[in-house]
Amino acid sequence: MNNVRIGLIGAGWMGKAHTTAFHNAKMIFGDDVPIFEVIADNNEEQAKTMQEVLGYNRYTTDWKEVCADPNVDLVDVATPNCMHYEMVKYALENGKHVFCEKPLSISAEQSRELADLAAAKGVVNYCGFSNIMNPANAYVRDLVATGKLGRIMRVHATYDQDMLLDPSLPITWRHINKLAGSGALGDLCSHLLSVSQMICGDMEEVNAVSSIVIPERPKFAGSDELQKVENDDVITFLVKYKNGAIGDFSSSRVSTGRKNYFYYEIQGTEGSVVYNLERMCEVQVYFKEDADKDSGRDCGFRTVLLNPQHEGFKWFQPAGGIAIAFDDMKTLQAHALMQAMNGKEYICDFEMGAKVDGIIGAVVRSLQTRQWEKC
Repeated sequence: MNNVRIGLIGAGWMGKAHTTAFHNAKMIFGDDVPIFEVIADNNEEQAKTMQEVLGYNRYTTDWKEVCADPNVDLVDVATPNCMHYEMVKYALENGKHVFCEKPLSISAEQSRELADLAAAKGVVNYCGFSNIMNPANAYVRDLVATGKLGRIMRVHATYDQDMLLDPSLPITWRHINKLAGSGALGDLCSHLLSVSQMICGDMEEVNAVSSIVIPERPKFAGSDELQKVENDDVITFLVKYKNGAIGDFSSSRVSTGRKNYFYYEIQGTEGSVVYNLERMCEVQVYFKEDADKDSGRDCGFRTVLLNPQHEGFKWFQPAGGIAIAFDDMKTLQAHALMQAMNGKEYICDFEMGAKVDGIIGAVVRSLQTRQWEKC
């Protein structure tokens, strides 16, 4: 049994999601005990309210207290992007294990620094890419790793939402580069990049184009005063992988009709796979050897329903075809993190976070130079 004393920085939606995941992991797995020690937020009313709602022992308005607290084992950073670097660095310097919601920082250089510092400190360093824990993506990873799809030739991927399609929605920190780092690229496409990193390995170079569809937004709800949107509503870029595969990646936060369209297709010489997060428990597969046996008569993709034989699924449902959901990925994430603090291996570390942020940095440079850029 492993007790993990948690200090949370950020009492908003993501902080609540993280805490809920720790609660759920305790109930489902029963091998780790999260102790909710302290919660921090610069809004005292919010901090006090969420302390009571989420069950933390106390609250503070000073995040540095969390990082230096001897009663805290794990610092959980769930704040806006621009705050991650300073908070994570301070926590690492205080010898804490760190769980940082993605992105690790808003620059490739800062993320590399944090990854190197975490390695030097020898602490658990976990970057919160939720889709890494999706049983469907683990299944696809295994198909690629075992050679079932043959040599990978091409990856086609997009992550689209229409949450910001309405031009009357006011400006937020996500639209400002110094606060967010980028737009749809860092907010949405980074999730695709983490899964790509896990399944297909390192990218070598990228070539990008972007669009700001809504160039100005109200300064606040109902305001006639407008403020400039600084980053991409839509991003598209070509990719060359180090293993020789090529690909194209896109994301849009103004994609009409799309709600959570996390989609990719991986094409290999012996098979292909298609996945769409909106149909979370279904993976479309095609194996050339099966088509050859049928002489092409019954060729085409078939549906694999996630089931207890797929990594992680059995903890939530007893049989295939019963749906699991986004919150279950967060629960698997919280469990993997606590198990890492007990010596178990994990893949979603700051090194992965730094690689994803390195790709994002290369895409941003390509937008500026209008040419291929190394990752």
